[in-house]
Amino acid sequence: RELDEEPKVLREDTRRRRRKKAISSSSGASMDQITVEFVLPTAARGGSGPDTLPLEVAGNWTVEQVKAQVWLKAVTLNLCPDFYQRFSPDHCILLYQKKGNVCEIYDKHQVFQTLDCIRYWRALKKDVGRIQLVPRPQPSDESLQYQRYLNYLIGYDVTDVSNVHDDELEFTRRKLLTPRRIELSDRDAKLYSMDPWVTRKPLPEHLLTKVSNAHVLMVIHIRTASQTIKVSIDDTPAQVLVSFFAKTANKRVLLGIPDSMCEADFVLRVCGRFVGDSVFNGWYPTCLKTVFDDVCNPSAPFRGNNSPANLSLSGTHEQLTIDEKDHERVFTISMWDCNRKFRVKVLGIDIPSLPKIPEFIVFIEASIFHGQQLLAQERTSSKTFSEEVLWNCWLEFNIKIKDLPKGARLNLQVVCGKQPLTPNSKGTKSRLLYYVNLLLIDHRSLLRQGEFILHMWKMPEKSEESSSSINADKLTSATNPDKASAMAVAILLDKYCYPVVLPKSRNAGNRDDGGRDREMPNHLKKQFAAIVATDPLHPLSPEDKELLWHFRHECIRDPRAYPKLLGSVRWGRQEDVLATHRLLERSSAWDSSGLDVGLAMQLLDCHYSDAQVRSMAVRKLETLEDDDVLRYLLQLVQAVKFEPYHDSALVRFLLKRALRSKRIGHFLFWFLRSEIAQSMHYQQRYAVLLEAYLRGCGEDMLQDFRKQVEMTEALQKVTREMKAMSADKCDITAQVVFQLRQKLETLQLSGLPESFRVPYDPGLRAGALMIEQCKVMASKKKPLWLQFKRADPTTLSRDPIGIIFKDGDDLRQDMLILQILLIMESIWETETLDLCLLPYGCISTGNRIGMIEIVKDATTIANIQQSVVGSTGAFKDEILSQWLRDKCVSEDKFQQAVERFLYSCGGYCVATYVLGIGDRHNDNIMITESGNLFHIDFGHILGNYKSFMGISKEWVPFVLTPDFLYVMGTSGKKSSPHFQKFQDVCVKAYLALRHHTNLLIILFSMMLMTGMPQLTSKEDIEYIREALTVGRSEDEAERHLLDQIEICREKGWMVQINWFVHLVLGIKQGVEKRST
Repeated sequence: RELDEEPKVLREDTRRRRRKKAISSSSGASMDQITVEFVLPTAARGGSGPDTLPLEVAGNWTVEQVKAQVWLKAVTLNLCPDFYQRFSPDHCILLYQKKGNVCEIYDKHQVFQTLDCIRYWRALKKDVGRIQLVPRPQPSDESLQYQRYLNYLIGYDVTDVSNVHDDELEFTRRKLLTPRRIELSDRDAKLYSMDPWVTRKPLPEHLLTKVSNAHVLMVIHIRTASQTIKVSIDDTPAQVLVSFFAKTANKRVLLGIPDSMCEADFVLRVCGRFVGDSVFNGWYPTCLKTVFDDVCNPSAPFRGNNSPANLSLSGTHEQLTIDEKDHERVFTISMWDCNRKFRVKVLGIDIPSLPKIPEFIVFIEASIFHGQQLLAQERTSSKTFSEEVLWNCWLEFNIKIKDLPKGARLNLQVVCGKQPLTPNSKGTKSRLLYYVNLLLIDHRSLLRQGEFILHMWKMPEKSEESSSSINADKLTSATNPDKASAMAVAILLDKYCYPVVLPKSRNAGNRDDGGRDREMPNHLKKQFAAIVATDPLHPLSPEDKELLWHFRHECIRDPRAYPKLLGSVRWGRQEDVLATHRLLERSSAWDSSGLDVGLAMQLLDCHYSDAQVRSMAVRKLETLEDDDVLRYLLQLVQAVKFEPYHDSALVRFLLKRALRSKRIGHFLFWFLRSEIAQSMHYQQRYAVLLEAYLRGCGEDMLQDFRKQVEMTEALQKVTREMKAMSADKCDITAQVVFQLRQKLETLQLSGLPESFRVPYDPGLRAGALMIEQCKVMASKKKPLWLQFKRADPTTLSRDPIGIIFKDGDDLRQDMLILQILLIMESIWETETLDLCLLPYGCISTGNRIGMIEIVKDATTIANIQQSVVGSTGAFKDEILSQWLRDKCVSEDKFQQAVERFLYSCGGYCVATYVLGIGDRHNDNIMITESGNLFHIDFGHILGNYKSFMGISKEWVPFVLTPDFLYVMGTSGKKSSPHFQKFQDVCVKAYLALRHHTNLLIILFSMMLMTGMPQLTSKEDIEYIREALTVGRSEDEAERHLLDQIEICREKGWMVQINWFVHLVLGIKQGVEKRST
């Protein structure tokens, strides 16, 4: 603060100031005096050992102040003056011993009495603690080189602190050491190295037919030999191995098994994947061929600096308060003693060159948010817009400092208008130009103080690609790294004589149990039940919020009410926040309830910034199986953007699960790396998490990632060269394909990795390129069509691995849709529906680059139509049915293909309708030779349909054309047994999704904020509510879907016209809204 305005919390009555010398020693004891013996880095005179220095430490001193006191005492006692007068306290670090481990006290701002070592000494009933000061170690050349290697894999220099205004980045890197070390110490190295993939599903029908008297025949391969054995369906892999060794006791020489080896030296792999220790029912193979493998050598567990970390905590209010304490011994202040309003001084803005806009008036709008809740808002006067605008004015907010919650952010926006504005003017057109956020309470729970110069983010134009992610970007606490050209805002926050700390709690005596004994009257119970039953998008009225808060003790008994209750909390009132925390701590309802993924995910979206709430949600997710973690991993990675701080329960959860499972780790690597490449607003946060993972994933995984990154970079270079050669051409000439093959051959000879794990499926290992089968595709972005040999000799398939490599398209939206299709598939599985969806592999590997799986034996409907009679094939109903019949070797196979077509068509009809997937033409619907229909290229979702020549091209709810109906044995208004079955399948699938409306809404709501093109407003998500007929009965919903099927039957000819246009004009997948 300025000198003329002393902080209220330090303004004390003169008599009280004089009283400080009369405070008794007993009062001093209440200050938690701690006796510590410090072992110094200098040797004692006489050379008998290091200098030691006893010191009485006040419990509320910070670590930095303790070091300064030690240094001062060493100088006063004239200990080794050459050392203590030459160096500062920062030259040394503090270490202590705990259970044989050496731990570092690294947070200089931590309150001494909250240190882990103090708790440890008290548990041991030690009167005197012992801390060692040692010179700060310098990193070795090896560790620097290793860090550069990690930075290369991350795609970002995580050690670069040029764009931070505090040490949160380094602080988080240190704090994540602890969960990593715990996970690595608990990890079974052999199990991790094999990464068994266990799934819990009932045996499918085709395998049940092979079961006889609860036994099944299993073929086990070892190298080139094989042996068939009979096993029980309840056998574990270990028991299968015992049976195998018993059966082959006399054949060991033939099988090449040395006498020194037994079943414990081998593991089983099914279709290229290791199996764990569950019974056969839980790990059944897709075919009964099992490969026998030597036990893998466990990966090296971790490398790099893994010194134990010390967790930073603030104390309780009673420990930190200055009330009734000797002011000479006050070194920290409780925020809850600060009873005045929060304020900020806006000094001014500065920009190297003015934006080219006609507006000439500018003002700063300053808001305080917690999550999406606005706590207070003020703005400056308007001034003429120039390169430098000065205000030098204080803005006082209608919120007290003591009421600021952890995670509160000060949002500063530069707004300009075309006419003079006054703070009270209304209705004047204005435009947001720049924005930046500052967390008012830092990662250590310290109130921000002093001057800040913040480099602001430019608001993107609607036409810019980055505009789609603006909702999430506006939440970031990072500042613009482009300091040279960015708008800068200078602000001043009040300064205090000491650190001001947000306490972690109050003592029990201050508890307020308001409303605990209130019982909800019967007439309100119905209203309460109705509020809880509403979907996540339903807005709460002020009356709803008041009712929920008033009866909060009733709400807390029902976990389904938590999102609504927590959305009703006034986070800008300290007493309400404390009451909420106490309610959550006291209630066992949440932990004892069953797992509802949608409910837990809802508490991780952008509306909830409270660490306790978010930790509670993560605690629920801890019970997820690996398959479920993978299913929701994309959303969980995006939810990290909604965390106020880099370190959080969610980040630790992702780190732990990735370090346990190589498969989760693989996808976490690519999801994070893709975001680091595309999101400047969050790249530091994601880079810290990715570094923590890479330091623990093991050397084998690091080598795998290196090969994948090298392959991606090499292919991106080739793709860009090919695009440059044929930029304006629609057709691809033979010369272009020849050039591509030459480049690929040169690449292959000049050090391309011999093999690499396929980023979208780590179970596949691709080898050498099959250069004669590679080509450039004829769409706008000129993607590469690549074929690779399989590098794993134990896989039964010899088919090549086909990959489309794209540069210039953001594949994150396609990934979202494919992942939602997987979730729909799991919902249908619970209702024993197999709708034969084909969610092909697709992954974004960087900034608008990525890979897509080529589905074997599949072609587009357009190709089938064109191959027979050219563009008029769009009107020939029988062509698709005939093509399918030609591909089937028998009538029986054809009927199986029709059945598969019926189910897959039903699945995609329902899925595309619910998700509003538009732009469905015959070039982005494909079919396999076995009749499996599937959709590709999800550029237009949630009802944002393309128009053609000003007319919407989506005339029908979903694609059900006459040629599709012909395959089902019907045409026009006629019915057939197949069509009747198709309708039944659609209805069952639709009603099953309706039972999970909230989950689908939540998953999309989370993506709403995170950079999906076209997902930019709540109205977009409303589409799902309408499509799922929220609020209507099951009978009404069934009738609604059957009506949609009828609309498709009636208007199918219109879709055929659309498809004919595509065939005539050659509108391919690359010509679309998002790539023009």
